[in-house]
This record gives sequence, C-alpha cells and structure tokens, in this order.
Amino acid sequence: MVRLLPRDDQWRRIEPLLHGKASDRGVTAKDNRLFVEAFLWIARTGAPWRDLPDAFGRWQTAYMHYNR
Repeated sequence: MVRLLPRDDQWRRIEPLLHGKASDRGVTAKDNRLFVEAFLWIARTGAPWRDLPDAFGRWQTAYMHYNR
C-alpha cells in the first residue's frame, strides 16, 4: 500500500499526541500511523467506518481507537 498521507515530517509531529504510545499505561497500539491514515481516508471520502478498506485493518478496531 502506498502511503499518501501523512508525510514523514508530519508524522513525527503528531505521533507523540496519539494514544497507545509505549510511555502510556495499558495496551500499546500496534500501528498508530495506519490508524491516522484510516481516519484521514474516512474524513476524505465521507464513507461510514464499516466501509473502511481491508488495507487499514478491521474497521471496528479503527473506530474504537477513534472514539478514545
């Protein structure tokens, strides 16, 4: 899968703001960058979460991460 969003410099700026970092208590997120890309895909297309392409993983997982 080609990564269109975000660029590496943008990712470095937002990465510390997301839940599931190694420094956070609880479960560490497997791939926060993939979640951000999934969220941006949803925002860009206006599609419901259940229509999230399989390349982004399970839509239920992305939706739960978004709600947190």
